[in-house]
Amino acid sequence: MNLIILEKTDFIEPGRARLAGRRFQHIQEVHRAAVGDQLRVGLLNGRIGTGEIITLTDDAIELQVELQRSPPAALPMTLILALPRPKMLKRVIQHVTALGVKKLFLINAYRVEKSYWQTPWLAEDKLREQCLLGLEQAVDTQLPQIELRKRFKPFVEDELPHIAAGSQMLVAHPVTDTPCPVDVSAQTTLAVGPEGGFIPYEVEKLQEAGFASVHLGPRILRVETALPVLLGRLFPGR
Repeated sequence: MNLIILEKTDFIEPGRARLAGRRFQHIQEVHRAAVGDQLRVGLLNGRIGTGEIITLTDDAIELQVELQRSPPAALPMTLILALPRPKMLKRVIQHVTALGVKKLFLINAYRVEKSYWQTPWLAEDKLREQCLLGLEQAVDTQLPQIELRKRFKPFVEDELPHIAAGSQMLVAHPVTDTPCPVDVSAQTTLAVGPEGGFIPYEVEKLQEAGFASVHLGPRILRVETALPVLLGRLFPGR
């Protein structure tokens, strides 16, 4: 936990926050902090600063909080991602959150098993939990917006053109001659398929919507590996 994330409900008065539970345990067991120590803190969807420990008991901690700076800039992109298998989903949400993605659509595809949509990890509170872990890792405070779309064709035909309007539109697809661009500056909408990739029909529908197919080279990567590579290539140093 590189950042202690505070919520408005943590504040018992202006500039003073009280923490218990997981964050308190982390401060005790990992930071081994004492009264007078300063920790890096940030207000969820707000600014980042410091929290000085002013009270420490067996079950809670109180911080004097000063928030001085803005969080890192978001990546200029929208990610369209075929729903990963549940075990991978948690890691993927953490990774893309840590990398600065702020708008994510989890969509259906032919190779997405129906059972994936029944996972409890798609519940709003579970997704939020994984996002918080990603923010804590990356020293960021801005929660991403995550939306679920269970029908591929209506989403691509009816919604995606408006979502991607005015952006560079790319679909990661290994069977193409065009390499993924490097260090782009334009707003980008990136579509990434499931394990095994989008089927030809799905790629065609995305292309009809204006998406250009790009590849990362001859190696076929797992989704959880391909995503950081794609984002690092498109937005290096961000």
